[in-house]
Amino acid sequence: MKHLSVLIKPTSGLCNIRCAYCFYANVTSLREVESYGRMKKDVAEKMIAQIFIDLVDGDQLTLAFQGGEPTIAGLPYFRRIKELVDEQTKHKAVTVHYSIQTNGMVINDAWCQFLKENNFLVGLSIDGHPMYHDLHRLDTKGKGTFHRVIRTKHLFDQYEIDYNVLCVLTNPLAKSAKKVYQFLQKENIQYVQFIPCLNELGEEKRSSYALTPERFASLYHQILRFWLAELEVGTYRSIKFFDDVFHLATRRQVNACGLIGNCQLQYVIEADGSVYPCDFYMLDECRLGYIQEQSLKELFEQDLSRTFLCDKPALSNFCQTCPFLESCHGGCKRMRDSMYLSSEEDFCGYQTFLKDFLPKLQTIDQLVRAI
Repeated sequence: MKHLSVLIKPTSGLCNIRCAYCFYANVTSLREVESYGRMKKDVAEKMIAQIFIDLVDGDQLTLAFQGGEPTIAGLPYFRRIKELVDEQTKHKAVTVHYSIQTNGMVINDAWCQFLKENNFLVGLSIDGHPMYHDLHRLDTKGKGTFHRVIRTKHLFDQYEIDYNVLCVLTNPLAKSAKKVYQFLQKENIQYVQFIPCLNELGEEKRSSYALTPERFASLYHQILRFWLAELEVGTYRSIKFFDDVFHLATRRQVNACGLIGNCQLQYVIEADGSVYPCDFYMLDECRLGYIQEQSLKELFEQDLSRTFLCDKPALSNFCQTCPFLESCHGGCKRMRDSMYLSSEEDFCGYQTFLKDFLPKLQTIDQLVRAI
C-alpha cells in the first residue's frame, strides 16, 4: 500500500490578491510562459486518469490544490474533479483525500458546503496579526485583505470545516512573536504552520521581507515558551514545525520535505499539464514532461528527476562541524538562507532551535500525553 500525494495548480499563477513576497510569482517570472491560465477540461480529465493508472487496491491518494489562488478555477472545476475521481474504475478501492490552500477571498456558503461535504482539509492564509497581514497581503486595489480573510475563517468555524492557518513568516513579523501568539489564542486557531518567507530565487540582494536565520531562531525561541506555557495548563495547539521536529526526533518519522536534507518528490502539476518535482522549482529547466502524455511513474523515472534529487549545495565548514549534521544534512536547499545558514555562514537558525527544543523533548512528551 502506498500514499501518493499530488499538488495541482488549477489556475497556474493567477491570483486575486497581490502578495509582495509571493514566491510563486517570482518563480513564474523566470519561465518563458509566466502563467498557463485555468486548467482546461481535457487536461483535467487526462490528469485524473493518468494519476489513477499507477494506483492499486488499498492505496491512498491526496489531491492538493494550490496556486496562485486555486479557487479562481471556480466551484464547477472542483465538482468536475470529484466526478472524474468517482468515474475511475479503481476509485472504490483507493482512499482519496482532498486539500486546498486558499487566501479565502471568494469563499462563501456554497464553497463551505462543498468543502464540508467532500471532507477537504483547508489551508487558510493569515499572516499572524492584522497589521502584518495587511502589510503584504493586498488586493488588486492595494488595500489590506485581513477583514475579508478573517470573515472566511469564521465561516469555516461555523461549518466545522477542518482547516489550518498558514502564516508566512516574514522578517518584520518574526519580531512580533508575542502578538502573533496572542492572535492565535484570541481566534482559537488550533493548527498553524509558519512558512519561512523566501528571498527571490537567484537574487543575492535580500528583500526587506525575506526571513533571516537569526529572526527564524528568535521567533521560534519565543513561540516555544508560549507554547510550553499552554501545554503546562493542559492546552495543546499544533505548531507544525514543532510537531515535525518532535516526530523526527522521537520516531525518526519524516513529515516535512527537506527537513533531513533530502529532497522528496512532490509530484506537482501545472495548469497546462506540465509536471515538476518541486513546488519551489517549477522552472522550464525542471519540467519533466506532461501528464497528458505519461503517467507520474513514467515521468519521475527519468534522469532529470534523479538529477534534481541529487543536486545539493556543498556543505559549509560550519555545517560539517554541526552536532546535528547526521539528522539535518544541510536542510532544504531552497530555505538555506531563510532558516539555516546566515550570510556569513557562522550561525544556523535550525541548529539554534534544536539546541533549545531537543532538551525539552521528554517534558513535551509527558505534557502532551497528560492532555
